[in-house]
Amino acid sequence: MTLAIFMDRYRDAWQTRDADKLVALFAPDGVYHNTPFAEQRGHAAVARYWERTKLQDDIHLEYDILAEHARGGIAHWRVGYQVTSDELFAIWAASTGTTLIARRPGDPLPRLTLDGIAAVEWNAQGLCTHLRLWWHSIAAAA
Repeated sequence: MTLAIFMDRYRDAWQTRDADKLVALFAPDGVYHNTPFAEQRGHAAVARYWERTKLQDDIHLEYDILAEHARGGIAHWRVGYQVTSDELFAIWAASTGTTLIARRPGDPLPRLTLDGIAAVEWNAQGLCTHLRLWWHSIAAAA
């Protein structure tokens, strides 16, 4: 495994909103830390978490490799997507500790941009044992 291969597959899983593609990156007991204080451990938990990507549309992810070693590395990533439901917007607002942007009924949902760091570790079989994400986000009017 290389970090570029991992990040290409991660991008593909996100852009296609495919939980099976994401889970295939992880060891059976792998841990996805979607924030420093939250984690999904194991394939079932990772797949459940990834369901929220089905509430996103027009997803575009890019990344730059910052550092790499034999069993992992660090990447800077940026993703933008259109929020497609009030449920996802509420999840985002709760996870960022912000309040919801003032919206009137019928107002379009915003496009979110996330900018973050991914620290990735994999085992000898090339399966992710830990993916740790740190990110910040901003909402823009649709």
